[in-house]
Amino acid sequence: MISINKTLKPSDLQTKLKQFWNLSGQKIQDLDKNYDVSKGSPVFTVKGKYSTRGWTEWTQGFQFGSAILQFDATGDREFLEIGRKNTLAVMAPHISHIGVHDHGFNNVSTYGNLLRLMNEGKTEYNEWEKEFYQLALKISGAVQASRWTNIKNGGFIHSFNGPHSLFVDTIRSCRALLVSHLLGHVFQAEGDVKINLLERAILHLKATADYSVFYGEGRDMYDLWGRAAHESVFNTKDGNFRCPNSQQGYTGFSTWTRGLAWAMCGFAEELECFETLSDAELDLFGGRKETEGFMLKAAKATCDFYIEHTPSDGIPYWDTGAPDLHKLGDYLNRPAEPYNDFEPVDSSAAAIGVQGLLRLGKYLISKGDKESGERYWQAGLTVMNTLFEEPYLSTGSEHQGLILHSIYHRPNGWDHVPQGSKIPNGESSMWGDYHAREAALYLQRVINNESYLSFFGGLK
Repeated sequence: MISINKTLKPSDLQTKLKQFWNLSGQKIQDLDKNYDVSKGSPVFTVKGKYSTRGWTEWTQGFQFGSAILQFDATGDREFLEIGRKNTLAVMAPHISHIGVHDHGFNNVSTYGNLLRLMNEGKTEYNEWEKEFYQLALKISGAVQASRWTNIKNGGFIHSFNGPHSLFVDTIRSCRALLVSHLLGHVFQAEGDVKINLLERAILHLKATADYSVFYGEGRDMYDLWGRAAHESVFNTKDGNFRCPNSQQGYTGFSTWTRGLAWAMCGFAEELECFETLSDAELDLFGGRKETEGFMLKAAKATCDFYIEHTPSDGIPYWDTGAPDLHKLGDYLNRPAEPYNDFEPVDSSAAAIGVQGLLRLGKYLISKGDKESGERYWQAGLTVMNTLFEEPYLSTGSEHQGLILHSIYHRPNGWDHVPQGSKIPNGESSMWGDYHAREAALYLQRVINNESYLSFFGGLK
């Protein structure tokens, strides 16, 4: 269980943030100059060098989005140009990609961040450039919403596995639908039928809350408050739920911690977004109380599970049911051990999940629930305090990654095992590095009393 530091303040991390951004800039420059783009998008490191893995194209937006975040944090225009130039040159296929559930990853991280910076006045205003970013985001949200499966009580954006498959990851792609909706886009289908993007986002969020997250209510023998399944499988003939499953976790009855982190982050940031929607809009889809109620329950449950099933320093192992965890003894009551002989940690889960803790904490404090809110907020600061120092912060210039000890696909054996080690360790991932930068920028803005960082805040 995380040993929450109740006295830690955001300003206490200022020195670590300065070192973080210095290292981050070096890693981005190295990758921009030395990575062979003909190999495909960089995905994760092997022996400290970024490599690719042809599964789906879901990480390129993190590569160029990282440069955009670096500019936001430091004001160094070199990074703005890296992000802007490459977004224009290579991101267009991601807008129209009908084969993935990753539009929120690729396109909100690039076009969305560029639009936000312009609307915040951090880049020069240009009407046509603004329209370009808006058009990309409008179409991305509609394309993502078209990847749809109807079920008995709603529907969901299905994963690349096929129409039967709901991935917990996809909750962050609801951002793409909401951005498109907030920009006033109209999604049309056969016969000019207009499909409401807000409705599809809500239905997907509801399906994720109902089927991907467990609440200790007896759904199966392993039903615990906040446990999350990576994949939920449906019968597409009759729309019925069939079973939990996992592609990258150990089983459908344990919790793959990166999947848990996607849910933590996704529900918390969507709660923030829904506060900006009118009651009239939400009344069309069950009303504010119903909609925000199921999201808040899921956000609390997943964040609670993370706090209770993560080692004391805030860095989780890759799956809470990993088969050799028991060999580590009382591993939850001491700091995580990335160099152990039995099961790897996954720092990328911490980099993603920390935003869920911080955003949920702030949300609850704003609603008057100070006690609960401060628990999540302080847990988030505790995780960041660990993540932004060694052995997780990559301080060596020879390593292209920023956050060490990330895991991609343990069951498939894709992660590099160093010589002399029995488990993968010491490597980085595009998603881990990007989300660490996003969390760092979030906290830096809090410290500096800048405008609040959100995926929807710069749309107007």
